[in-house]
Amino acid sequence: MVRTGLSALLIIGTWATAGLTQATAADSRSSAEPQASAGIITAMQRDLGLTKSQAESRLTAEKKATALEGTARSAAGASYGGSWFDASSGRLTVAVTDDAKAGVVRAAGAQVRVVEHTARELDAVKNRLDALTAPSGVSSWHVDPRANSVVVTVVASEQGDNDVRSFVAKAREAGPVTVEQTSEAARTFAAGTVGGDPYYTGNVRCSIGFSVHGGFVTAGHCGQAGGAVRGWDGSAIGNFQGSSFPDNDYAWVNVGSGWWTVPVVLGWGTVSDQLVRGSNEAPIGASICRSGSTTHWHCGNVLAKNETVNYSQGAVRQMTKTSVCAEGGDSGGSFISGDQAQGVTSGGWGNCSSGGETWYQPINEILNRYGLTLHTA
Repeated sequence: MVRTGLSALLIIGTWATAGLTQATAADSRSSAEPQASAGIITAMQRDLGLTKSQAESRLTAEKKATALEGTARSAAGASYGGSWFDASSGRLTVAVTDDAKAGVVRAAGAQVRVVEHTARELDAVKNRLDALTAPSGVSSWHVDPRANSVVVTVVASEQGDNDVRSFVAKAREAGPVTVEQTSEAARTFAAGTVGGDPYYTGNVRCSIGFSVHGGFVTAGHCGQAGGAVRGWDGSAIGNFQGSSFPDNDYAWVNVGSGWWTVPVVLGWGTVSDQLVRGSNEAPIGASICRSGSTTHWHCGNVLAKNETVNYSQGAVRQMTKTSVCAEGGDSGGSFISGDQAQGVTSGGWGNCSSGGETWYQPINEILNRYGLTLHTA
């Protein structure tokens, strides 16, 4: 029985070989395009309402958009106002403030929208908000390139609260701000111990994120540096070598005692496993899937980047927001777009019965912070 946690999870015993048997045989260095696993396609059909061919076409378009983003941003230069994937057209859209740059960006292969504010200006506004102390009724804030403003999300039932109104007023003074509502406040997705699930530290159950050489990455709120980690079978895996929460929400654990790492996101016996081939960052608007020890596979879209999330334990910055659902115990699990690692599950609101939103800490920030190397196929 497969009982390992999430994504590029640690495997114990001879299952490591079996876990790779359903993955694509195409090598990333070959001329053939690696095909998405049946698990990714199945989850996208279920959660995004796509047909099999639509899911495959979207993944192909998103991969092209991801590869184009850096080139288009360079073409826009100082007038760059942000970018996102447009699912309806299957193309990357780039915002610019200078009409003269529009043609250059189009020539690079992207669609163009002329806007008033540059990404640098909007980032400066968000940084001013980051310096404020937010009340519990303010859920999060992020730069939205499509709205060309900073979006502040407040809990609908608390929008009339004096502290919330004061925060919003100060936010509007900082620059272009749009206010949106959410039904629930953000929370982390750790859970109490439940037998048979992926990993434990103390009385907390979380999910393993992506394998790195020497261990795995996960959420920082799941354990503190030095804390012991046990696997699904209760055996020792290793210890938290580094952990940061709040402000950030990431950690990494070393492995030993007969455990080792493989570049796989698990399908939990219901969908095929997915090989991890890199960590190219998907644009806003791209599809994305999550694997977790509680709710297993679910997919959605990237909604926002560089969002500050106001948990009860404190604000966490530079998060990516998605429309993917999650529940307690999914914390730390893997977010993947196609075959590219994106980040580890932090928290959100809602559940996988009625829906919700979830944030993840981007994988490349974690790798850079601890000097880790992603284990790839």
